[in-house]
Amino acid sequence: MTTARKVASILLETKAVKLSPSKPFQWSSGWKSPIYCDNRITLSDVESRTFIKKALSKLIKRAFPEAEGIAGVATAGIAQGALVADYLKLPFAYVRPKPKEHGMGNQIEGRIEQGQKVVVLEDLISTGGSSLKAVEALRAAGVEVIGMVAIFTYGFKLADDNFDEYGVQLKTLSNYKFLIDEAVNQNYVAESDLESLKKWRQNPAKWEG
Repeated sequence: MTTARKVASILLETKAVKLSPSKPFQWSSGWKSPIYCDNRITLSDVESRTFIKKALSKLIKRAFPEAEGIAGVATAGIAQGALVADYLKLPFAYVRPKPKEHGMGNQIEGRIEQGQKVVVLEDLISTGGSSLKAVEALRAAGVEVIGMVAIFTYGFKLADDNFDEYGVQLKTLSNYKFLIDEAVNQNYVAESDLESLKKWRQNPAKWEG
């Protein structure tokens, strides 16, 4: 089993991902969606957590061998980022959505030096908006962002365009295609739902179920 398929299987088995084409979820953006993903649930399962930690670490070593630090995106990327940084024996920091309104007013928590080559770690990529705000903050602090890794991506064209615009190379463990294939293999969804699931990914803003 490939890493992408194994991760998709983990997300389904731990119920980190829920698929419901007939009764869609509603995202905060207002989009209706047949899928809800909360990868933080995998942190509660030791075997799954360990597999994902090691898989992310291998991905970073292969794709970004020059990495000198890991920066997690708050909040979902913090725990997994810390686990990966510890496994790779690299410094760790995390990036808030915006600076704190009290204390030191930090947006980046932890110590990252100017010019340091850093990989940003995120749990999930939808449009890429919040992830790329973290990249902006790091670059503003003089950090060299050499890439981003994530557990899962929906594979929206909008996200691809956003990452291209920022010049950030994105690598993920798994994606929507592998997830749907594995969901069918596990009888998690019926083959009759496939067309609706495919249409959602092509145009999520206008999908009605």
